[in-house]
Amino acid sequence: MKNFLLLILFAIFAKAHFLTLIPNTDNISDKKNSKLNIEAMFIHPFEQSGMHMEKPEGIFLNSKNNALELKEIKRFDNLAWSTTYNIKRPGIYKFFTIPKPYFEPSEGKFISHVPKIIVSAFGLEEGWDEPIGLKYEIIPMVKPFALYAGNLFQGKVLHNGKAASNVEVEVELYNEFGLKAPSDAHITQVVKTDENGVFSFSMNHKGWWGFAALIEEGEKEYQGKKYPIENGALIWVKAY
Repeated sequence: MKNFLLLILFAIFAKAHFLTLIPNTDNISDKKNSKLNIEAMFIHPFEQSGMHMEKPEGIFLNSKNNALELKEIKRFDNLAWSTTYNIKRPGIYKFFTIPKPYFEPSEGKFISHVPKIIVSAFGLEEGWDEPIGLKYEIIPMVKPFALYAGNLFQGKVLHNGKAASNVEVEVELYNEFGLKAPSDAHITQVVKTDENGVFSFSMNHKGWWGFAALIEEGEKEYQGKKYPIENGALIWVKAY
């Protein structure tokens, strides 16, 4: 019985939680297809299973002063959220969502992930490497909306605007292709940032890839006891 419970715990810990923010495209080139649909969901991306996501503070464009209208949806049989945005002029558009911290009892901590996506519209490409100014943020070091499967993706992790060294970055593919991992350890890849806060990862398959830099900082109370907060700086990029 003891071994059986241990196996269950190991299965739980093998599953990385990702707050997933995915648009219908990361490139707008035609006014006829300029309406973005963006979905926010709390899931295990590779395993394609979901968890309940409470209504977030919002889905925002470029700053917290520009909140978009939220719509309740269901994804993987769980509550999720979506928004739409009509892009009318050339530019770089950066969307992000701020969730309510989620308590994970199996890990004894709160999870607070803030993912962002970067969309290029009508050929304008300047500014994709500039930060929004989030407390925890990943800055792409390669053009994030023009990636191929097999490309090396590099990102820089910022914490309060400064490079964060020796930070673990979890990586998962949004596996809508039915791929099978050879072992549980292969589901979530892990890399670390160097002394300049930079990490690298070769995306070996087409599709959306999530990168989550995890920084444990702060505490939050749950049922009379304080628990640490896992803060995640996330970015989602697509390989073609």
